[in-house]
Amino acid sequence: MKVAILSGSVYGNAEDVARHAQRLLSEAGFEAWHDPRAQLDPLLAFAPQALLVVTSTTGMGELPDSFVPLYSALRDRLPDWRGIPGGIIALGDASYGDTFCGGGELVRELFVELGVRDVQDMLRLDASETVTPEADAEPWIASFAQALRA
Repeated sequence: MKVAILSGSVYGNAEDVARHAQRLLSEAGFEAWHDPRAQLDPLLAFAPQALLVVTSTTGMGELPDSFVPLYSALRDRLPDWRGIPGGIIALGDASYGDTFCGGGELVRELFVELGVRDVQDMLRLDASETVTPEADAEPWIASFAQALRA
């Protein structure tokens, strides 16, 4: 199965988690594709059969600038991804209150527009509680891989 891993990062942590997920999914036998500067046409050419989005959140609860062009292109073109499985890993800081993991919430809304089917609940990684987001994401990524096989 071809899994596209999309990432948006403010300080690099989400990109690190995405690279780690790519390695783990590849080791699990998936064809995992990740480009931290992904554009829509190469993504569509990859023809993903599943999506994983790893995104951090700005202080205002928005997507990182690095992810906005791809997010906007997806919303403009709306590729037909109805029914393909997807998952979201959101990084944020709970001290921001209502905007905690807001970037992930925006991706959830995009998944609805695209018809992507969540295969498990969004993982929320709190920067105020973890210094090892890659390691903290490992159990979730393993469950995501299992859900893709089901």
